[in-house]
Amino acid sequence: MATMNAPANERRHIPERRNSGSILHATHFSALDWAAMVLMIVGGINWGLVGAFELDLVAALFGERSTWSRLVYVVVGIASLYGIYVLSKMAARSR
Repeated sequence: MATMNAPANERRHIPERRNSGSILHATHFSALDWAAMVLMIVGGINWGLVGAFELDLVAALFGERSTWSRLVYVVVGIASLYGIYVLSKMAARSR
C-alpha cells in the first residue's frame, strides 16, 4: 500500500536567499554599476602605470592635455564618485 507522504531523503533543499550572508549575493548590479566599476579599474590601472613607470596611458592614447584625455579623466572621476555611492548603498544593505 502506497503512502501519501514522500520520504525525507527525496525532498529538495532550497536555500534561503535573503540570508545568504554575503553582500554580493544579495546585490544585483545594474549596467551603470558595471560601467562605473570598469571605468574605476581602468583609472586604477592608469594610475598604477603612472606610479610605476611614469607612463600615462590615457595621455599616450589621446594626447597630452587634449580634450579627449581630459574627458576620459572626468568620466573616470565621476565613475569613482558613483562607486562611493554604490559602496555606501551596499554597506547600508548589510546592516
